[in-house]
Amino acid sequence: MNDSTVTLPWLVFRQDDNGNRYRVGRYATRAEAQKIADTLDGRGQRQLYWVERLGTTGTGTVD
Repeated sequence: MNDSTVTLPWLVFRQDDNGNRYRVGRYATRAEAQKIADTLDGRGQRQLYWVERLGTTGTGTVD
């Protein structure tokens, strides 16, 4: 598999105290994305992290 065929459909998002949402990263598997979200969430900051599959709710296209 070369770089042009790699698919990263799982996204991690962050929402801050003010309701601003940001894409943190894209990952090949849900497990990998969830691990990142859990690690970031465990830092104790007042931010929300979650995982979505690209294209499932429309937010997957946010940059």
